[in-house]
Amino acid sequence: MRARVSDLLAGLSPSATLAVDAKAKALKAAGEPVIGYGAGEPDFPTPAHIVEAAAAACYDPANHKYTPTAGLPVLREAIAAKTLRDSGLEISPSQVLVTNGGKHAVATGFMTLLNPGDECIIPAPYWTTYPEAVYLAGATPVPVMTSEANGFRLTVEDLERVRTDKTKLVVFVSPSNPTGAVVAKEDVAAIGRWAAEHDIWVMCDEIYEHLTYDGVEHVSMPVVAPELGDRWIVVNGVAKTYAMTGWRIGWMIGAPDVMEAAITYQSQTTSNIANVAQRAAVAALNGGLDDVYAMREAFDRRRQIMVSMLNAIDGVNCPVPEGAFYAFPNVTGLLGRSFGGQVATSSSELATILLDTIKIAVVPGEAFGAPGFFRFSYALGDDQLIEGLERFADFVNAG
Repeated sequence: MRARVSDLLAGLSPSATLAVDAKAKALKAAGEPVIGYGAGEPDFPTPAHIVEAAAAACYDPANHKYTPTAGLPVLREAIAAKTLRDSGLEISPSQVLVTNGGKHAVATGFMTLLNPGDECIIPAPYWTTYPEAVYLAGATPVPVMTSEANGFRLTVEDLERVRTDKTKLVVFVSPSNPTGAVVAKEDVAAIGRWAAEHDIWVMCDEIYEHLTYDGVEHVSMPVVAPELGDRWIVVNGVAKTYAMTGWRIGWMIGAPDVMEAAITYQSQTTSNIANVAQRAAVAALNGGLDDVYAMREAFDRRRQIMVSMLNAIDGVNCPVPEGAFYAFPNVTGLLGRSFGGQVATSSSELATILLDTIKIAVVPGEAFGAPGFFRFSYALGDDQLIEGLERFADFVNAG
């Protein structure tokens, strides 16, 4: 009998972060007092001026029709202006493709650049989608573990360990999901020069560009490593910066010939992105960054609370994240210990125990290519953040 599902999709893993979030929400809906640290989703509402722009757009019949595949011209112009304003990268609006969120931009970028037999280097710990999207493009994901001692910041030495003559592309993300690591300007430039020297493309995921702390700054690799020429693509979106995860607006930027291919691909898959969401994104990008800075201040406060509380737990070691809104503690000190008669031998098993017993949902490091760690999002309200960590501490202390 023939298989009912294609071999390609049968080999695809589901999103671990979305799975944890879905399970936590299902338990909440059933009345369980679950506190979820799984999803990378700001708890703030989308700023009012953005919602108002979308509401007004609903009543304009022009927004009831298709848009150009690549996106509304006014949005592509806003993205080009925002890119110059925020990172100093000068592009033409014609180099922008509006996508169905940042994840869609990532997948489209891989589909545009990679061939079967190509290798794509993915620094670990990595966002769960990267290797699966490379797989869907027919290429081979090649994870390379960064050093915990170095704060999980990617280096040229890390990349050189796994480079082969099949290496076509490197994923570069700073600030990082899941670790919160931010690579220093001089090291970003060095990685760009390395890629140029070896004729390797770079995908720069800049989705967390505005979420940095303690005076640390994000820099865009094409700006600080001009040696790359045009062998780069930048992916980004409004989800994290403007608390717009549900609006599904991302984008991909690249060289004209690359973008022509990407736009053609989108024309045969998803066509254009929803008109009203695009109008909302225009309002977000043209509306300044005051709301962003207010949210960042709250994230910073939560970051400090979370790191302090995690490090106070015997067996947990949590470095201070410099960006994004995740903590990535090492929990190997808890493995093999008995907690209420239950013993976990992996971070995945421990995460299951925590959800079943004390009703906190975390994503185990296995999902990010880093067993022995947890990812805690601090994009949730202060009270729940603290209550869940108190449950965790009490669980460990009770043995």
